[in-house]
Amino acid sequence: MPAPLSRIPARALVTALLAAAFCAQAVAALRPHVPLLLGATALSLAVEGVLLRWQRGMLSVFAKSHADITVRHVLRDLLLIVCLLRLGEQHREPVYTPLIAGLLAFYVLHCAIQAASVLVRRTRTLPVVTRNIDATALRLSPAPPILLRRPGPRLLVFGLPATAGLLATATTDDPRCAALGVALSLGLALVGLCDLLVRLLPSRRPAGERETLEWLDAWLAEYRPTAGLYFSGGASSAYQANMWLEPLAKLDGRPLIVLRERFMVQKIAPTDVPVLCLPKVSTLMRLEESSLQVLIHPSNSGKTSQVLRIPTLKHTFVNHGESDKLSSCNPYAKAYDEVWVAGPAARERYAYAEVGVEDKDVVEIGRPQLDDVRPYAGPPSGACTTVLYAPTWEGWDGNPGNTSVIEAGENLVRALLADAGVRLLYKPHPLTGSVDPRAGAADLRIRELITAANRERTGERPHDTGELALRTAELDRLTTTDVRASADQLERMLLQSAPEPGRAQAVTRATAAWEEAYWASLPEWEHQVVTAARPTLYACFNEADLLISDVSSVISDFLASGKPYAVANTSGLAEDVFRKAFPTVRAGTVLTPDAAGVPELLDAVRHPEKDQLVEARVELKRHLLGPDEPPSQVRFNEAVQSLCSEAGEHRARMAERLAAETPEIPDQRRSFTPQRPAHPA
Repeated sequence: MPAPLSRIPARALVTALLAAAFCAQAVAALRPHVPLLLGATALSLAVEGVLLRWQRGMLSVFAKSHADITVRHVLRDLLLIVCLLRLGEQHREPVYTPLIAGLLAFYVLHCAIQAASVLVRRTRTLPVVTRNIDATALRLSPAPPILLRRPGPRLLVFGLPATAGLLATATTDDPRCAALGVALSLGLALVGLCDLLVRLLPSRRPAGERETLEWLDAWLAEYRPTAGLYFSGGASSAYQANMWLEPLAKLDGRPLIVLRERFMVQKIAPTDVPVLCLPKVSTLMRLEESSLQVLIHPSNSGKTSQVLRIPTLKHTFVNHGESDKLSSCNPYAKAYDEVWVAGPAARERYAYAEVGVEDKDVVEIGRPQLDDVRPYAGPPSGACTTVLYAPTWEGWDGNPGNTSVIEAGENLVRALLADAGVRLLYKPHPLTGSVDPRAGAADLRIRELITAANRERTGERPHDTGELALRTAELDRLTTTDVRASADQLERMLLQSAPEPGRAQAVTRATAAWEEAYWASLPEWEHQVVTAARPTLYACFNEADLLISDVSSVISDFLASGKPYAVANTSGLAEDVFRKAFPTVRAGTVLTPDAAGVPELLDAVRHPEKDQLVEARVELKRHLLGPDEPPSQVRFNEAVQSLCSEAGEHRARMAERLAAETPEIPDQRRSFTPQRPAHPA
C-alpha cells in the first residue's frame, strides 16, 4: 500500500536535508570553511536523530541504496579528517595519524559489536516461547541494552564523542580535543563489546536448542495437558483466539494454548492458561508424544495442515463466530475430526453448502462466550435509548454486502444522531478498511459525525470520584506485566512466568468492577466510539437497547440477549430475497442504505407493544444458539471430554496394534549396528 500523502513531503524533506548537509560538509572540508563545517555536521546529526526517532521507514530505503548509517557516519568523519588535513600544515599530518588509527579501531569495534550482537540474539532465540509457564530452568535473563542490539542508534551514540572531538579540533586547532573524543568512543565501544562477550560465556548463555527441547518434553510430561487451543494468524487476527480463552480456561482437565508465530504470544489476551509457541514444525511434532488429546481450532490458516499431521490428536473446528456468510462454511472444515457449531442453523448451513462436512461430525455446543450476556429487561428506562452500531468489515471477497460502512454507515449514523433521545455506541470491526480504503474513509467520517454531534450536546457529566482510575489500575495490575519496552522474548518469558494462584478469579471480579465504573463515568447522553480492547463487544451488548449491524456473527451473538436488532441491507437484494438468503435476518428489522426505517425502529424499541418480532427472536435464538439448558459452557466441556475419550481410545487401539505387529515388523527407527566379521583363527 502506498505511503500516505502526508508522509511523502516529510520523507522528501528529510532526504533533501541530509543530502544538502553532506554536500555542504564536503564543500566546507575542501575549501576549508570551519563555520560551514560546524553547521553542516550539526544538521546531518540532527537529521540522523529524526530518522531514528520519527522516520524509521526511511532507514531501509537508504540501506537499499547502499547508504546505510554506517556509510553515512564514516563519510561524515572522513570529511572532518579531510578538513583537519586541509587546515593544518604538512608537519601536522603525523599528529593526526593516531587519530585516524583510533577512528579505524572504533569502526572495527563497531563491526565486532554487531557480530557479537548477532550471536547473542541467536543464543537468545529459543525454539520455544512460553507464557504463564515457569521456564527459569532455561537460564533466562534480561536482554542486552537496546543500544547494543540496534546498530544505527549505537553507532550514532558511541561515535558522537569522536565526531564532536574532531569538530572541536577543527575549531580550536587543538588535537587533544579529537584525541579525547576518539578515546571516549573507543571506551564506549569496548564496554559494549565486553558486555556482549560476557553474555556469550557458557555459564551466561540461555539453554541451547537440545536442552530446551528436553525441557519442553519434561514440562509436557509434568503438566499433562488434555485439550488445547491451536492458533496461527496475523497480528490483527488475535481476537479470533481471544474470544475462546475464557471457555478454554473453564474446561475440566489441563488446558493449553498452542501458537505458531512468536509475536502472537503477546497478542493473546490476559489468561492463566499456559501458552506454548512452537514456530518450527519439528518442534510442533513433539506434541505427538505428549498427553495432549484434542486441539480446538478457532480459525483456518496455512499452518493448520501441519498440526493435522499428528495422528495422536483429535481436531475440532469451532470458528471465531457464526454467520450466514459463506465464509462460515469453509470447505477446509472437512479436514477436522469434528466441527462444533452453536445450534441447528449452522448444522443446516453445512448440509446446504455441501462442502464435505458430514452431519455426524457436527456437534452443537452453543456459544459459551455468551453466558455473561444479560437478557432483555424491558424498554429503555433512562432518558436515552442506547443504540449499538457494530458493522462488520469488508471481507476478502469484495462483496459489497459484507459491510454497511461504505454505503449505509453515514446515513444510519446521521439518522440516529438526529434523534435527541438516542445515545450511539459505535464499535467498528478491527479490520475495517484493511481491504477496501473506502471503508476506512467512511469509518473516519462516521467518527467525525459523532464528534461533531457531541460538541452540540450539553448536559450534566458524572462527578469524577476516581473510581474508574482505581478500577483501571487494579485491572491493569492483574492483567499486565511490567516489562520494559526494550525487553526481548527471553526476558518476557522470565517476567511472564507461572501466574499466582487465584489470579483468573481476581481478573473476572476486577473486569466486572471496571465495566461498572466505566459506564458510570460516562454521561448517558454522550455518544461513544468504542475501539479499545475494553469495553468488550459483549459489554456493549449489555449496555445497548438496540443493535444495528450487518450479516455477521455479531447478530447471532446479540440474539442471546433477546433484544431488538436491525440489519443493514447493502447487498442489492430485495428484502424478501435478503431475508430468505440470510436466516439470521428473519427476526430483525431490515434497513435500506438510506436508513429510512430508523425512526420506526426506535419507536418499536421504546414501545414494546409495537415490537412484532419478539416471538421470532426467541425462536431464532434457539435455532442459532441452541437451547438455554444446559448452559453452553457445560455443552462445550462435554464435547471436549467426549472427543478426548475418542482420542484416548484411538491411542489405545494403535498401541495394541503396534504391540501385536512388533515381532513381525522390525523397528526401522533404531540404529543398525553391523556385526564385525570374526577374526580367522
